[in-house]
Amino acid sequence: MNDGSEIAVHVGVSKDTIRAWIKKETIPHHKVGRLYKFRASEVDAWIESGASADADKNDKTEGKDHE
Repeated sequence: MNDGSEIAVHVGVSKDTIRAWIKKETIPHHKVGRLYKFRASEVDAWIESGASADADKNDKTEGKDHE
């Protein structure tokens, strides 16, 4: 299992992005005590499924007026 820093490097995003995805419960993760752990195979499957493309959609629309 990997920690947040390792999975951020694996995915190619910042640790802040990983934290945001955890908060939104979009990225597959396991909580071990106070730590978040990731299986690279689960994260890879999540990315390949296309679900990761939806992870930031709410961020891009927040604060904007929609018609």
